[in-house]
Amino acid sequence: MDKEVKKLGIKDWDENDRPREKMLLKGRKALSDAELIAILLGSGNRKETAVDLAQRILSDKKNNLNELSLISISELVKYQGVGDAKAISILAALELGNRRLKAQVLERYKITSSQEAYKYAQSLISSAHQEEFWAIFMDRSNKIIADKQISMGGLSSTIVDPKVVFIAALEYKASGMILVHNHPSGNLVPSSADDKITERLINAGKLLEIQVLDHLILGSNSYYSYQDSSHQLFL
Repeated sequence: MDKEVKKLGIKDWDENDRPREKMLLKGRKALSDAELIAILLGSGNRKETAVDLAQRILSDKKNNLNELSLISISELVKYQGVGDAKAISILAALELGNRRLKAQVLERYKITSSQEAYKYAQSLISSAHQEEFWAIFMDRSNKIIADKQISMGGLSSTIVDPKVVFIAALEYKASGMILVHNHPSGNLVPSSADDKITERLINAGKLLEIQVLDHLILGSNSYYSYQDSSHQLFL
C-alpha cells in the first residue's frame, strides 16, 4: 500500500515564498489576492496550505474580490479549516476595503456619471441575498454629503417609505439624491414597483426642491441606470 504523501506546509517553503515573509521583503503589493487572504487565514487544513485554501475560496467566487465580499460567515465556515474567527477576520478585512473605497469617493470625487455612482454604491450594498434600498445625498455641486440605508427586505422586494428618505435629505440639507437598490436575482429590469416608488420620490422631491438625479438597480457585477436608459420618469 502506498504511503500517504505528506502535505508540504508553508513553513517548508522557501522563505521568499511564504506570504508573511514575502510581504516583509517585497511589500504588500507583491502578494497575490490568495496570499493576502492566506495571511488572514493563518493556517490551512490537513490537505491544503493556507494559500491553497485561499485559492480555492477565491476560485469558487470567480477570483473576484467583489463577489467574495458578498459571502457570509455561514458560507465561509463550510470550508474545512475555516472557523468563525477566521471567517470574521476575512469579512472584516473585506469590509475595511469597502469602506476605504467609500472614503476615497467621498474625499476625491463628486458624482458626475452613473458609473461613478455605481462604484460608490458597491460599497453600500453589503449582501446579494436580500434587497436593500439606499439613498445617496448630494449638495448643489453633486458632491456626496452622506448616505443612508432606507430599508432592507427579502429576496424580491423591500418597502420604501418616502418620509424616511426626505426626513434624511432635509437633515443633511441635500439638494439632490441618487436612489440605489439591488436585485438579488441579478435581473436588472425595473419592476412596476420600482417605477412607482421612483415616481413617488421624484414628485415629492419636486415639492421640496430636492432633485432625484438617478435611480440605480445593482446586480452582481453590473447595474441599470434610469437616467442613462432615458427611462420615461427621467425624460
